[in-house]
Amino acid sequence: MRTRPLKVALLGCGVVGSEVARIMTTHADDLAARIGAPVELAGIAVRRPGRVREGVPAELVTTDATALVKRGDIDVVVEVIGGIEPARSLITTSFDHGASVVSANKALVAQEGAALHAAAEQRGADLYYEAAVAGAIPLVRPLRESLAGDKVNRVLGIVNGTTNFILDRMDGSGAGYSEALDEATALGYAEADPTADVEGFDAAAKAAILAGIAFHTRVTLDDVHREGITEVTAADIASAKRMGCTVKLLAICERAADGRSVTARVHPAMIPLSHPLASVREAYNAVFVEADAAGQLMFYGPGAGGSPTASAVLGDLVAACRNKLAGATGPGESAYSRLPVSPMGDVITRYHISLDVADKPGVLAQVATVFAEHGVSIDTVRQQGKDGEASLVVVTHRASDAALSATVEALRRLDTVRDVASIMRVEGEERPGNGPAETHQRVSGE
Repeated sequence: MRTRPLKVALLGCGVVGSEVARIMTTHADDLAARIGAPVELAGIAVRRPGRVREGVPAELVTTDATALVKRGDIDVVVEVIGGIEPARSLITTSFDHGASVVSANKALVAQEGAALHAAAEQRGADLYYEAAVAGAIPLVRPLRESLAGDKVNRVLGIVNGTTNFILDRMDGSGAGYSEALDEATALGYAEADPTADVEGFDAAAKAAILAGIAFHTRVTLDDVHREGITEVTAADIASAKRMGCTVKLLAICERAADGRSVTARVHPAMIPLSHPLASVREAYNAVFVEADAAGQLMFYGPGAGGSPTASAVLGDLVAACRNKLAGATGPGESAYSRLPVSPMGDVITRYHISLDVADKPGVLAQVATVFAEHGVSIDTVRQQGKDGEASLVVVTHRASDAALSATVEALRRLDTVRDVASIMRVEGEERPGNGPAETHQRVSGE
């Protein structure tokens, strides 16, 4: 074993960073044995030096992150500060001074991944970011390496624990969105400002990263269609139950049937209880991958938290350190396909539409005519009426998102339609041309 230690700079020492520092210290011998050389934590850059950090050597703490990465003797920089700046500048500076980088920064990788990969390649450095997607769940490396010889067609997953906890509570207890969010906040699953989670920004960044790796093409955050869960109601959850479904916030990355384009989207959807993702409870994450040769694979586990995320960071750290010893680099960006990202309007799926309508003869016929005029085929209809008002629930066959949007706009112009109360996609069913992805759950009327 080499005796000179590999030096590591840590940028950020919050929940994840402090756990990385702790494990590096307490498991130093194990890490050295796995890497083939000792690993030394050479410095820790923080914004608030006076904060008490249990188990973190005070002499390593600095507020000058730029000076730390410019030292010239740093082998690997671990970035867990998040955000775009100063993280982007610090990472590129690290490359300029000979260091490889391990990051947990999903927003930065989703937005600037191509530029960061180019900078790393130019300097002969590594850029790893397993922790940016799903915490401790090994996902980036299997997609990039284990499935490198296969053709991935679809990645469908629950990649945000906060929203999954909220929807799980709404499904299990009948609670409304606000009540479930309050519980998530009280238990520490939701931040004081939960916008990034509940509006789908966090999941969209992860979807961009997954799509880029799975389809060997460049997908940025701006390419991902995003909807959050703030409009999901107890009535939507109840309707899903009547269909034998549950509601999940899904990140969906798909290759077009002709293979010439890809799509990436995040939105709430109904999925059949027979689908493996339906059983993912609490704040857990899971990702379902469909590939030509490998078939169906599911990755499951804790997607956030200090220890799980630190586990993924340290896995990347071991890989980067091994490459340093070997004088090599790991796999970089493999965006050789350069497939275009299709707009959301091209996505084809099924839909659940809830309408508030006048309770009088002919309304159903008018609604059905609008669907037919826009080429959207109706699978089932459920109608309930009382005191001059009625609710109409329509479940469609597969149609394009553009056709469904045009249908909804036309429905809103009908005098007999008082409100389009909710629209939700139905996912996780058999897709033509891709084999039986899951057991088909047919919707039955009441």
